[in-house]
Amino acid sequence: MKSKIFLFLLFSFNILIAQTVKEKLAASEKEQFIKNYKISKVTYPGDSNIDVLYYKLNLSLTHQPNNLSGIVTVSLKPVNSSIDSFFLDLQNNFTVDSVLLEGSKQTFSQPSGQAKLIINLYRTFTTSEKLSIDIYYHGIPGSSGFGSFTFGTDGNGGEAIYTLSEPYGASDWWPNKDTPADKVDSSDVWITIGDNLTGVSNGSLESVTDNGNSTKTFKWKNHYPIASYLISLAIAGYSTYDTYYHYAVNDSMPITNYLYPQSNTEYAHSILDKVANMIKIYADHYGPYPFLKEKYGHAQFGWSGGMEHQTITSLGVVDENLIAHELGHQWFGDKVTCATWHDIWLNESFATFSESIYYENAYGKASYDSDIASKMNIAKTDNTHSVYVEDISSVNSIFRYTTTYAKGAVVLHMLRGVLGDSTFFNILKTYNSDPRFAYGSATTGDFKSVAESLSGKDLTYFFEEWIYGKGYPNYKYNWNFTYAKNNMYRINLTVGQDMKFSSQLFSMPIQIKITTDNSDTTITIFNDIESQDFTFMVNGIPTGLVFDPGNYIMKEGLLTEQPKEIFPDLYLLENNFPNPFNPATTIRYFLPRLKHVKLIITDVLGQRVTTLVDEVQPAGRYTVPFNASKLSSGIYYYTLVTDEFRRTKKMVLVK
Repeated sequence: MKSKIFLFLLFSFNILIAQTVKEKLAASEKEQFIKNYKISKVTYPGDSNIDVLYYKLNLSLTHQPNNLSGIVTVSLKPVNSSIDSFFLDLQNNFTVDSVLLEGSKQTFSQPSGQAKLIINLYRTFTTSEKLSIDIYYHGIPGSSGFGSFTFGTDGNGGEAIYTLSEPYGASDWWPNKDTPADKVDSSDVWITIGDNLTGVSNGSLESVTDNGNSTKTFKWKNHYPIASYLISLAIAGYSTYDTYYHYAVNDSMPITNYLYPQSNTEYAHSILDKVANMIKIYADHYGPYPFLKEKYGHAQFGWSGGMEHQTITSLGVVDENLIAHELGHQWFGDKVTCATWHDIWLNESFATFSESIYYENAYGKASYDSDIASKMNIAKTDNTHSVYVEDISSVNSIFRYTTTYAKGAVVLHMLRGVLGDSTFFNILKTYNSDPRFAYGSATTGDFKSVAESLSGKDLTYFFEEWIYGKGYPNYKYNWNFTYAKNNMYRINLTVGQDMKFSSQLFSMPIQIKITTDNSDTTITIFNDIESQDFTFMVNGIPTGLVFDPGNYIMKEGLLTEQPKEIFPDLYLLENNFPNPFNPATTIRYFLPRLKHVKLIITDVLGQRVTTLVDEVQPAGRYTVPFNASKLSSGIYYYTLVTDEFRRTKKMVLVK
């Protein structure tokens, strides 16, 4: 799920503007939540004594007057122990007319002030038995959270009815076990509405029946496991725009877009035409589109953003970034669903990171880098909350953009940097296809176990710091270098963390890029203490050092000293390079202190050919070119002379 206001955040390079928009969004969502949602009514995670297997929603809806009446069939079995009663989540603004089991009425109750429908069974059912309950009910649905059920308009005077049940809103309009962990094996949604409207839901449209009384019934069948919050309705006087995703030579899947008539424009088509390529990009990185037997599509609704209803995203605006986000959810959120709302980052962070993956593959690596940098700047505005949601009683905590979306996406980017592309994307594919989680649910620990198994690394430090921990490090570093021999230089690097900035010490591999006059060298160090020294060798004179060149760590970084060369306490005259040479070569030497220096070239007879240097020079490293284009082939000597040092070396000119 994502609000369209977040789109501006991701493309804004002005963090102050982004922060203002984020705060307005958070305030509006929080206000709506406080106004409509009574957390005391939430029963979570539902009745743990039952495992729900199937839902069928047979609903009739009218708009003006607003009303919903229906029959909801719930198939289930007892778990843990035998049962003679159970409960489903249902707000008590509904009137339940009857509950039938095997055609016989069962007694039931709706306790005041609780979102529960308690059903008493006529006998005890054991864990080996399955039962199917039909619930007849009617009333006006509630609209908690982000607007779980809305009787609205299409923005142009037409009727529109739509749902958005995440996180706790499914019970606002139908009886169910409202927890993301208990996914049913399949579902049906039958929608009876006025014949001027189109009813849209999950899965495949099996039939449309004209009832002869100015109503039609749309029968949708979902063949895949689904969480209750992902079951949806979208009803309006839609017009459609269809494209196809060709996943094999002779196989394709429809991409069906249900749009309000005024939104069915050429511009919208130009954006929707990109969806097939988005699916291909995600399929290449995550595995096949999870619901190939059915469809993908969008149904426009009146909320400002989008919601990843399985196979049919509800979309407030036709926007490329928003579509990329919600499509990513089909793998992360719909196929593999977070087992608890504590683990919501497994849905939202992965979808937010998917936006960046789409940009990288559609528009290039620079686009990916820019998008990640923008998300990182937003995440760094929040130093007090963890990605793992500690308080799931607050919708503001569950859907906090700085952590659940932005920081979580950056964490995946960082994990990519720690493990490398091949291992990282293998982890995403394996996690999404693992039979323990595919079409089921997973926790943060489950994802961690897959990452550790495939990488062969203990990633406890990484998850403790970045998922369960808070904040980010402030690195302090300085460096210098000394000459070793044969044009090799020793880099001395000190890396520390400012513990006044963060009370938590971060253990992380850090890439260091050294630029020399010969080439670039990138090494990886592992910093896990407050101050740490590293030494390594490079070829050529160091000219620069870049700390974390790939921006793979969410951090502040401070170079505490300008880099400097530490000169040896002795004179050094290097071998000239190249040698043999034609027609030019380079001579290098070191002075430990201020001296009058001569650098003289002589031939094999000891006769002076030329004097390259004859002056007072301070301590330092010197590079002197020698052009021998006017000399004949042969052996020559170069001599470094001071009042206390004299050394001669041989060089060969070959023409």
